[in-house]
Amino acid sequence: MMQSFLLLLLCFLLPFLFIILFKSKPKPKSKSKSKSPKSYPFIGHYFTIYANRHRLTQWTSDAVLNSPNLTFLLRRPFGQSRVITGNPETVQHILKTRFSTYEKGDTFRTTLSDLLGDGIFNIDGDEWKFQRRVSSHEFNTKSLRHFVEHVVDAELNERLLPVFTFSAENNTVLDLQDILQRFAFDNICKIAFGYDPGYLTPSLPEAKFAVAFDDAVRISSERFRSITPLLWKIKRFLNKGSEKRLKLAVSEVREFAMKIVNEKKQELADKSSIQSVDLLSRFLSSGQLDEKFVTDMVISFILAGRDTTSAALTWFFWLVFKNPEVEKEIVKEIVEKSDCLGFDEVKEMVYIHASLCETMRLYPPVPVDTKAATTDDVLPDGTVVKKGMMVSYHPYAMGRVEKLWGEDWKEFRPERWLEKDEKTGNVTFTARDPYTYPVFQAGPRICLGKDMAFLQMKRVVAGVLRRFKVVPVEDDDNEPVLVSALTSKMKGGLRVKIKERK
Repeated sequence: MMQSFLLLLLCFLLPFLFIILFKSKPKPKSKSKSKSPKSYPFIGHYFTIYANRHRLTQWTSDAVLNSPNLTFLLRRPFGQSRVITGNPETVQHILKTRFSTYEKGDTFRTTLSDLLGDGIFNIDGDEWKFQRRVSSHEFNTKSLRHFVEHVVDAELNERLLPVFTFSAENNTVLDLQDILQRFAFDNICKIAFGYDPGYLTPSLPEAKFAVAFDDAVRISSERFRSITPLLWKIKRFLNKGSEKRLKLAVSEVREFAMKIVNEKKQELADKSSIQSVDLLSRFLSSGQLDEKFVTDMVISFILAGRDTTSAALTWFFWLVFKNPEVEKEIVKEIVEKSDCLGFDEVKEMVYIHASLCETMRLYPPVPVDTKAATTDDVLPDGTVVKKGMMVSYHPYAMGRVEKLWGEDWKEFRPERWLEKDEKTGNVTFTARDPYTYPVFQAGPRICLGKDMAFLQMKRVVAGVLRRFKVVPVEDDDNEPVLVSALTSKMKGGLRVKIKERK
């Protein structure tokens, strides 16, 4: 216990010691044009990290973009180093070529283990392969696709659009980010558990499970920003502060999830023949009866489906409002193809698809993703990686690389994703390779729910913009502040008014 206390004390005192040491004699300004942040012995880039702690995604993006090879070595206190890259060749090396070398790793697994357990997003090796195989089979069934269509349509027509109608009629202000999170949470709970939390209803209730889940995700993500994992581990051991709150939130989430699992098992046992629709029923019907196994898997899918689509849609509606010519083209496509809303038919909405991709280029739902090296390696650009080192790829930075997207990379321009056949006049969507645009990951771990995410987002866009204009209350030139936990959000939400479209 005394050793832990002394180490904790050292963590707080060391930065102040170096402030004294390096403040004693000012150094002459360097003539170098390099914008690389200053690194010091023992504490690395701690001062710059601390100064940018509220904008780490933007700061690391700047560091990557200012590097000649789009790869930056972040030095953390106590000799911890982390490679951060926005180089497509390096991303392919990490996610595909040397896939077995770069895993989630002990740091990632330990940090999220309380919430995710041994779910698919928190494991490696044979366990991951097994869960991936089981999940992939279910995600590729037409029956699940039809179920997702039904769930999304019901939530859209029975909850989201009525909330917007009420707001338009009464000229009220909504936090669009909150509304879309509620919409996504109801959707994913129905798809994963077959359970309706009723989070998006006119009263906008504080559903106990939803609040606990949000707390668990937020505090778990805060662990990554700790100067050393030892700090949050000590707090967890002492059951103090945020770790005490996390323990309570995770307990609430897992108790509720277990209750749903047991009820679903009983439901399946009571019926000789039952149509498996939600993911939990499918896993149980396929013989996966271990409660912890299915609970971990379903909690992971809720995490993946809760904030990603809502984050993308929040930024989408803000960008569309800022670009009225894009909104005009979207509404035109909605009117022309309003009946094409099935899983296969939404592929016809190419301009909306391009607009969503363009949104996620600028504001990817997961702005940074991290792996850990299982062996020593050398990246394609020559960067040496030691065993155990963290290696991150940075989709947020990659969407801002001029060499990849052109001089107009700052512009919200869906047309960059489209090609027109000069003979037929048909416009088709042209995807970028997944290592240039790794918003849905790439390689063996590419997102299983990608197609379903686009289905959900396209239906929301078509349903909302056909009837309404979404108008931010703070109509100025300032970009909303991006804050990143496990996913990217707008700081303070997005306050809007809903206007009936003439």
